[in-house]
Amino acid sequence: MNDLRIEKRRKIVCPVEYAVSLLSGKYKFRILYALIKESPKRFKVLEREIIGISPTMLTMQLRELEVDGLVSREVFATVPPTVEYRLTAFGQTIIPLMEEMKKWGLGHRNRQGDVVPA
Repeated sequence: MNDLRIEKRRKIVCPVEYAVSLLSGKYKFRILYALIKESPKRFKVLEREIIGISPTMLTMQLRELEVDGLVSREVFATVPPTVEYRLTAFGQTIIPLMEEMKKWGLGHRNRQGDVVPA
């Protein structure tokens, strides 16, 4: 599955579409934002912080972020095993974009009534 995603992504010409392909997923922005606020984080901490995400979905989204090089995973030989996630150097390049999105979201969160129906 990951090879197919990577192969499809290589064919994308538009840089915005490419960026969206890396970040698309219901929880990826929330995972990245949690790791920007504090890193590294253990799996269970991420699971508690990201309300509504199942362990299976969190695992899937983290694996995709790892394959895409945005997040790294470190496993510690403890009982039970401890797993920590952190942003990679490439993943840290998303921080300015996330900060701008945060500003935009805070500035527009309370807007009402200006949506024109289609």
